[in-house]
Amino acid sequence: MTSTTSAPNGRGELRDQPQTTRGDATTATPTALDPALLGGADRGADRRRWIALAIVMTAAFMDLVDVTIVNIAIPSIQRSEHTTFSQIQWITAGYALAFAAGLVTGGRLGDIHGRRRIFLLGMGGFTLASALCGLAANPEMLVAARIAQGATAALMVPQVLSIVHATFPAHERGKVFGLFGAIVGLGAVSGPLLGALLIEWNPFGLEWRAIFLINLPVGVAGLILGRRFITESKAPHALKLDLVGVALVTGGLLMLLYPLTRGHETGWPLWGHISMAGSLVVFAALVAYERRKTARDGSPLIELSLFKVKSFAAGIAVQTVFGIALGVFFLVWTLYLQTGLGWSVLKAGLTGIPFSLAVSVAAGVSVQKLVPRFGRKVLQAGALLMAAGVLLYLAESERYGLALTPWQMALPLVVMGAGMGLIVAPLTDAILSGVPREHAGSASGLISTVQQMGNALGLGLVAVVFFGVMEDHLLPAEIGPAFVDAFEYALGWVAAVLLAIFLLMFALPGRASEADHEAAEAVESVDEAEREGQLVP
Repeated sequence: MTSTTSAPNGRGELRDQPQTTRGDATTATPTALDPALLGGADRGADRRRWIALAIVMTAAFMDLVDVTIVNIAIPSIQRSEHTTFSQIQWITAGYALAFAAGLVTGGRLGDIHGRRRIFLLGMGGFTLASALCGLAANPEMLVAARIAQGATAALMVPQVLSIVHATFPAHERGKVFGLFGAIVGLGAVSGPLLGALLIEWNPFGLEWRAIFLINLPVGVAGLILGRRFITESKAPHALKLDLVGVALVTGGLLMLLYPLTRGHETGWPLWGHISMAGSLVVFAALVAYERRKTARDGSPLIELSLFKVKSFAAGIAVQTVFGIALGVFFLVWTLYLQTGLGWSVLKAGLTGIPFSLAVSVAAGVSVQKLVPRFGRKVLQAGALLMAAGVLLYLAESERYGLALTPWQMALPLVVMGAGMGLIVAPLTDAILSGVPREHAGSASGLISTVQQMGNALGLGLVAVVFFGVMEDHLLPAEIGPAFVDAFEYALGWVAAVLLAIFLLMFALPGRASEADHEAAEAVESVDEAEREGQLVP
């Protein structure tokens, strides 16, 4: 039975090389980045990989912040650029659509051409697109630059988990994914806070442009350091880009996400429902084509064999539904604070600090202390804890209404943040635990894609569970109470989705065990046999 690990090829690259296992004994090819196997002489390599981790985590944080920071700046953009509502919609939606549509392709490009190479290409493009956003002369240029940002982020982001998966040995990845979960939590709420601070301070009179131009020094530093410290890794077999698969994935995602993004603005027309239904047909055609592509030349865009690994298949389902819950909550929460309660941008941004801190602390503790001992129960506890925080928030809102203060929100936000922290870090590790390293890029792209799909579905549901319970035309005195009532209604739905996630988590493995790794090895053996013509699907 064969599996893969990363070994140097003599040019500073990591190739996922075969390793042999027999019974309980394992003979592993040492990696250039594993001083625990190679001895103290490679402490320099150990330092390099942690610097590389800091670089890719910074890139992930930059993307997460950029997704949320724009919402805070929308009023400022609208005032200074006289944008229409449709243009404002595209400034936010254009990024999300380009990002979601390109994630799987970006992950596979990393497997084929090198994860470091595609990561640096994506970071360079993202930095350039950020500069174009900050220097946009008109709304049309800003929309185009935002779409370019999303497309280049789709090259950069899938490589983050791929590089981690290929660089760190299994016994260290739990700690690393704990750090990743903390970054996710920080990025989720620090975007609005950072945007609020930049707009309030208005450095150099840049106003809203500062939220994009701040990416420039971070991106340039990442490019310089990334070339030096990130070690290249590729799939062990020569793969080709599946252009038909790219077209089907992109088309299917756009058919699903575009109507969801524009549905509320356009009044949910018939063409939108037809498009969403048609996307299911496209996805079915994608699965059939990828099966034939695998049998023909072993270079599909999406490795369907990944779904033979129970942890991956179950984790993808949980990730999708979890994305729905987050998509609903964060949007309605922002609208509730700024429009319903009438708070300033800065006050709304500062309110999220307890949530952010709770996510970061819980993410680190869950992976390093709790998951090794309690396994899946930690994730399920996180879902229940997050649901309890949502219900506590609902009770506080019903009690205090428009008079609710940030201090009274602190406890519900801490409980919710702790629950989210228990989920985000170990969930990523659980999904990737049984994935063969040669497919790390494809798997990472799928994880990010389904998360974006879940978020888009959540944003679409906002039109039903939030705006759907408000009248179309409200008097100024009616806006606050209407938004509070709608927020409370939406919280009930979020709690219900979190309970559904708790039930879905029963499909996850009870704890991280050797079963997942054995399944990964079996997948690799089947893939190898299929490539050599030994098996006929």
